Amino acid sequence: MRIRLLSFVLVLFSFLAMKPLAAQVTDEPLEKKLFVSGTGGYHTYRIPSLLVAKDGSLLLFVEGRKTGSGDTGDIDLLLRRSEDGGHSWSEPIVVWDDGENVCGNPSPVLDEEAGEIHLLLTWNGGYDTEGDIIRKKSRDTRRVFVMKSSDHGKTWSEPKDITQSTKNPEWGWYATGPGIGIQIKHGPYKGRLVIPSDHSYDDPAGQVRGGPFEYGSHVIYSDDRGTTWKLGGIIRPKMNECQVVEIADRQGDLLMNMRSYFGKNRRALSVSQDGGSSWSDPVEAVSLIEPVCQAALIRYSWPEDPTGDLVLFSNPASTKRENMTVKLSKDSGKTWVASKVLHAGPSAYSALAVLPNGEILCAYEKGVQHPYEEISLARLRLSDLE
Repeated sequence: MRIRLLSFVLVLFSFLAMKPLAAQVTDEPLEKKLFVSGTGGYHTYRIPSLLVAKDGSLLLFVEGRKTGSGDTGDIDLLLRRSEDGGHSWSEPIVVWDDGENVCGNPSPVLDEEAGEIHLLLTWNGGYDTEGDIIRKKSRDTRRVFVMKSSDHGKTWSEPKDITQSTKNPEWGWYATGPGIGIQIKHGPYKGRLVIPSDHSYDDPAGQVRGGPFEYGSHVIYSDDRGTTWKLGGIIRPKMNECQVVEIADRQGDLLMNMRSYFGKNRRALSVSQDGGSSWSDPVEAVSLIEPVCQAALIRYSWPEDPTGDLVLFSNPASTKRENMTVKLSKDSGKTWVASKVLHAGPSAYSALAVLPNGEILCAYEKGVQHPYEEISLARLRLSDLE
């Protein structure tokens, strides 16, 4: 009798001891530090990009900045892989190191039919600043490259320069993503790989870097499984870093969500009805506040799925780089019905991914004193946003 009573007490104690932990898991997203600035031989880690490979492996790309937190100098492209949904990770892998030059702006896209990953990225000389490239005073310019992996991100091909077919020679600055690209699933452009990008261009009325220059968004795309890449439609004026989703109308229409320089601290939207070859004039996304910063956008599910037409968005929802928030849309990213704050403090760039089991992951820049102290991975469920 005494043994049975003792066993009951132990079971009851264990149950009660577990309740606070369960409540904590329910109330707060699980977070894991994956890159901490000042470690691993790098001054700062920035520009996260998440992708789920065909076999379910999770890939997190970042820029490793050796000489400082700025956008130029000695910058390498790094990768960590996870084969268990982000619970454990490989050590950082150097995907591209070109000496003291800039290798960055990762924007991968998965060809779901072939299972291959195409990694679009940009390069410039570490001696040239963004301002000099925009003003055409740099020694070199910003160039576009692509790499490919046929084994779910374990190994990569050598970088291939595709600048000639993807960049107008009159442009100065150029950036792929940063974030991810998409493969169109419906309509006449089914199978097309689309990479959202941005550029600078000459504009007599422009005010970028003292003028006369302006920013615009555009896409590049491939219709032959990533063998060749072409320049698609352009969105102007005052647009910049951007992400794209396919609208759930089964015709292959696309919605672009962009960093905006209209001075209203709001994102901007544009629509393409021809697979990204042309775009509507940008309009203000009145419900999406931003501090003029990158954001992430990804489809969670389609109308035929049990959860319906769901799209996710993340950015620092403030006029300053703070308050990292994930939002939920039930109409392909046109309006937003729910949200979850991940970190109220300093935060900046982010990346989203949806695991095969439906879990949502957000990798984002965060800190206590400033946004670039670490890149952390937050884990959410759809119920956290509904």
